Amino acid sequence: MTAASTPPVALPLPSVWRQYHALTKPRVIQLIVFCALIGMVLAVPGTPSWAQVQLAAIACFGIWLVAGAAAAFNCVVEQHIDAKMKRTAWRPTAKGELTNFKTLSFSAVLCAAGSAVLYYWVNPLTMWLTFATFVGYAVVYTVILKPLTPQNIVIGGASGAMPPVLGWAAMTGVVAPEALILFLIIFLWTPPHFWALALYRVEDYRKSGLPMLPVTHGSEFTRLQILLYTVVLFAACLMPFVMRMSGWIYLAAAIVLSIGFCGYAFALWRNYSDALARKTFRFSLIHLSLLFAALLVDHYI
Repeated sequence: MTAASTPPVALPLPSVWRQYHALTKPRVIQLIVFCALIGMVLAVPGTPSWAQVQLAAIACFGIWLVAGAAAAFNCVVEQHIDAKMKRTAWRPTAKGELTNFKTLSFSAVLCAAGSAVLYYWVNPLTMWLTFATFVGYAVVYTVILKPLTPQNIVIGGASGAMPPVLGWAAMTGVVAPEALILFLIIFLWTPPHFWALALYRVEDYRKSGLPMLPVTHGSEFTRLQILLYTVVLFAACLMPFVMRMSGWIYLAAAIVLSIGFCGYAFALWRNYSDALARKTFRFSLIHLSLLFAALLVDHYI
């Protein structure tokens, strides 16, 4: 048998598992589940009962499954775009390591399993809201908005802002005004977060053909938009204190973190560099994580 006719060697199971695991975009999913958990915690006054802890764990698992399904579906839709970008060229679909059929089947199984978990062991409202978020991200944002408009991040950010609402609905069966405040914070946080990334990855986005704001309107306009959004976000971050969802610990953290984010945005606007854009992007992750962690700490103290 010649080398050309030698059958391909099957990948070892751990390698295959890593490929499917990569489809779920684990770091993104961790932040989604964390934000959903914050919504669950804040929805329950005082210390939760053991039954509520169990419910929250089940809800987190169901949300994780559906969010992973949306991420996998996104990988199929954007595989040709991903292949052109250094940041995403490693994904299994972009490299051709997993076929569309396998990836879509994996996505369908995760979505069905997560929806079943949420419907039968949490409540129907959470299931339908989570499924609507799946459709909003995987179809409305990925298929329709992202390739058509530079405002894709702004409009599509509604899907990414849903986790606290899902968490609140899981514990209470309703969507309360407090949950919508958390939604608003993430909704306003999303554009400066992604535009900072797009600034130092602008050539990748240009090659991909996606109409990201730095590509269509230039760096200076994008930097101004980042600054304006961080200022509006600052005001939104004060709302939990104003609405008596939280106390002084959260307020102090919100002010410090928001000043930091605005400071990065201002510096980026005045004097751009790729290094500063990277720092702004990284700080945006710290900002949201610590902001919600402060909500959690404040809730129990």
